[in-house]
Amino acid sequence: MDKPKLTTKQREVLKFIYNAVKTDHRPPTIREIAAYFGFSSTGTVRDYLRALVDKGYVKIAANKSRAIELVREALFAVPILGRVRAGLPSLAVEEIEGYLNLDSLVFSEEDTFALRVKGDSMIEAGIMPDDLVLVRRQNAAQMGETIVALINEEATVKHLSRRGNDYYLVPANPNYTPIKVDENVSIVGKVISVVRRFH
Repeated sequence: MDKPKLTTKQREVLKFIYNAVKTDHRPPTIREIAAYFGFSSTGTVRDYLRALVDKGYVKIAANKSRAIELVREALFAVPILGRVRAGLPSLAVEEIEGYLNLDSLVFSEEDTFALRVKGDSMIEAGIMPDDLVLVRRQNAAQMGETIVALINEEATVKHLSRRGNDYYLVPANPNYTPIKVDENVSIVGKVISVVRRFH
């Protein structure tokens, strides 16, 4: 199930709480949040906290000055939608096979998902078989960025490159050849992080 969407300010408040817990090993008080954001009233903070509670990101304990508790599952669960080939394109089926814990990556963005890599065409970019790539869903990218693209209905991870007037999906392995971008190719998202899973 998708996480409830946060407003920009709700996300900023949540991130402040998260960083306080990570740095100070305790949640901030309502007054500390108000002071940090320059809110004139603690009532404003309570409104934000109520929204974060309603959306499942925090819990509030009664009768405590540092009463905010983060809900880890809501913060860090990013769906692993399946496998993406770093090599020849493979069929992309959006079927959730698990969830990636993002504790080490601080914060997931709203429209993010993970894909498990198959194949070795991106090894010189540090993307190995069975790595997880964290992808921000978007339909455009800058030259040189690592992207996930759909070729017809098949997904692949590559660098986006331009040569003259043509665009290419370029591997990071000399054993593979670039794929010319045509009307059958669409960008699914940008790779924003790679997670290696050690077994």
